[in-house]
Amino acid sequence: MDIRRILYLLKRWSWLLIIVTLISGVAGYYFSSQQTPMYRASTRFVIMQPASTDSDNLSLVEIQQQITTYSQLISSTDLINQVSTELGFPVDQKQLEVEQIGDSQFVRLTVTNEDPFKTAVIANALIDALIQNNERLQSLRFESTEANLQRRAEDALQQMEELQNRIDQVTEKNVQEQLITVQSEIETLQSQVTDLELNIASIDPLYATDEELQQRIQFQAELGQTQSILDLYQELYTQLVVLGKPIDQENPSSRQSDRLERTLSLYEQIYFSTLNSLEALNLARDQNKPTVAQIEAAAVPVEPFFPRPIETGLLYGAVGLFAVGGLVFLIEYLDDTIRTPDEAEQILGQPVIGTIGDINSSLLKRGGKKSGVHVANQPRSPIAEAFRSLRTKLEFYNIDQPLKVLLVTSAGLEEGKTTVAANLAAIMANNNKNVLLIDADMRKPKIHTHLGLSNRYGLSDLILGRSASVVQRAGSNKKFSVVTSGSIPPNPSELLASEKFTRIIDKVSQQFDMVVIDSPPGFVTDAQILGTKVDGVIFVIRAGKTRANIARMSLDEFNRVGAKVVGLVMNRVPRNQRYYYGGYQYYGLKGEVNAAYDQGDPSENTVDLQKEGIQRMDN
Repeated sequence: MDIRRILYLLKRWSWLLIIVTLISGVAGYYFSSQQTPMYRASTRFVIMQPASTDSDNLSLVEIQQQITTYSQLISSTDLINQVSTELGFPVDQKQLEVEQIGDSQFVRLTVTNEDPFKTAVIANALIDALIQNNERLQSLRFESTEANLQRRAEDALQQMEELQNRIDQVTEKNVQEQLITVQSEIETLQSQVTDLELNIASIDPLYATDEELQQRIQFQAELGQTQSILDLYQELYTQLVVLGKPIDQENPSSRQSDRLERTLSLYEQIYFSTLNSLEALNLARDQNKPTVAQIEAAAVPVEPFFPRPIETGLLYGAVGLFAVGGLVFLIEYLDDTIRTPDEAEQILGQPVIGTIGDINSSLLKRGGKKSGVHVANQPRSPIAEAFRSLRTKLEFYNIDQPLKVLLVTSAGLEEGKTTVAANLAAIMANNNKNVLLIDADMRKPKIHTHLGLSNRYGLSDLILGRSASVVQRAGSNKKFSVVTSGSIPPNPSELLASEKFTRIIDKVSQQFDMVVIDSPPGFVTDAQILGTKVDGVIFVIRAGKTRANIARMSLDEFNRVGAKVVGLVMNRVPRNQRYYYGGYQYYGLKGEVNAAYDQGDPSENTVDLQKEGIQRMDN
């Protein structure tokens, strides 16, 4: 389909395209404007990796998993319920949208709500709650170890205070009590060492997760610390057991005091070692905690993001336009009728020798009586000029052997062959030629109704020898004669195929300058018979109605019987097509205006064949 065809279709269906586009656009605008306005606010936060983590060794999958975890956490039911309680109004999980920004560690949280103020408040509150929960969750990982170290530090401090108070009152009983205390601590530490070793052994480094590996490192650190403390207690125990009494036998009090001082020093070491362990634990907790930080707070939106009536209306209009456009092209694609002269020539392989416009029915009426001779009623019209052009082409079709007997037929019914035949005969008669128009359609004759003539006697009566007075005058133009179909016979094909009809055609072709025969459509046998008895066949195509397959089959039948097809006449071409003779209204032929068709009494227009030199063909 070329660009000209597309432009023609757009122009032809422009009214439908415009109406559907406008209706779709207005409908989209209306429905969009009736919807509740929705506002949207966004905030961005970043997930920073722990300080102790080597970012080079951290895989993209692990980073993505961490981002996915926090994205799920911020839209979790518990966090939403917490924020709903804090804000005092419910937060709908469906109003939240969490997405990673590209391949970065930035995450965007978008909140949608009918209230613009609530959108920003909810977004910021969710980020604050996420940060607080992250701190709490990370603290739980080190809570147990920190509690043990705190208890041990408190115990050591308590022992130091007791020893300081008992230095001056050291006795053997105190030594025994210290031994019991030290023994108890040793057992406790040994139990803790055993538990830590079991915990370390339960974690396989080859199959452990990152969190389990961190716990294993933590257990190893605690084991080293506990073992060092156990060694100190064992040394203390050894001293108490080995000495058993004041070291200085000569000065028992001094020796006992020194012993207590050394014990106190050991407790001081235990205490400070425990404090150092607490500091190391806090440092490890800070270094292994992913940090969530808000980098862009949500602002209160000014305009709603939905609905947008103008954009929606334009979108609906475009969808409607493309939908109806596709439907139009589908209809045109499925339509196999011949619509333009170019299509006719391309499909049928015959030249288009005439292009006739659509004759307005209001122009076919004259004095209350319908007349099909448009060229007589409107001699200056573009249609009349189109018939003049057709007449000229026929006159110069073959200079050496002019066409004298023409058959006008069509592929089907209601395609305008009778109108073309009548107007072609009339325009030839206006050129000072004796023209005879014969209605050979003895099945559905129409010439007499078009011209307002009597059909009492006609061609069938002439062939059967019933009457010789069958030629009638078409109005006041004495050059224009007509033979109607006459009585409808039961066997039209046999009459037209008879030798008598052939002799009639030969005789009238000698008496008249031009004979135009209106025949049945091409699919009827009558037309094919007539095609073999004439000099040329004019095939009428009605634009937008004649189906290509039917026209092609009709032409094939004419070619099969040896009929000579002169060309195609495109009838009822729309005025808006470029093929229509739109410029002919500027021209007029004065000599032909005076030959306008004048309807008279049919009885007065009857001509006897014998008086006109046409003898009866009884023999």
